[in-house]
Amino acid sequence: MLFHKTPIKGAYIIDIEKREDERGFFARSFCQNEFSKYNLETTFVQTNISYNKKKGTLRGMHFQKHPYEEDKVLRCTNGAIFDVIVDIRKESPTYKQWFGIELSNKNQKSLYIPKGCAHGYLTLTDKADVTYMVSQFYTPKADTGLRYNDPLFGIEWPKPIKFISKKDESFPDFKEENI
Repeated sequence: MLFHKTPIKGAYIIDIEKREDERGFFARSFCQNEFSKYNLETTFVQTNISYNKKKGTLRGMHFQKHPYEEDKVLRCTNGAIFDVIVDIRKESPTYKQWFGIELSNKNQKSLYIPKGCAHGYLTLTDKADVTYMVSQFYTPKADTGLRYNDPLFGIEWPKPIKFISKKDESFPDFKEENI
């Protein structure tokens, strides 16, 4: 596994190292020892799957409030998404900055998202499947988010947004006291 820093403190792009032969390839997508070398979370309590029928579907920008923050490792197993994280950790040197990357079944990349970052993605293809491991159980009372088009962050989505839930569309403008 190859770990590449992103512009967001503590977030990493993870590339697999393929062992290929005539049958295809084998690779690790998670290794406790490798994650530990980078001081990343190694205990994940839940794995989530999201199936998205149509390109242009936006999910996000989600996070769980303290003390239920989540580390995530996210991967697109079919199709393609534009995955975005926003750093909302007040003490972070990258506070209020965002980062986006295309994840797809073709590039086989994963994204490690540290606690204290809001997360969302836009599907770039029909039939996009996303799998992600999380370090915290889903806690409905802590579930909240940022609006995908909040001008404070200026996220540059690469394609038009065609489908979004009422919940995700109605998040208010960012306020520090809402974190």
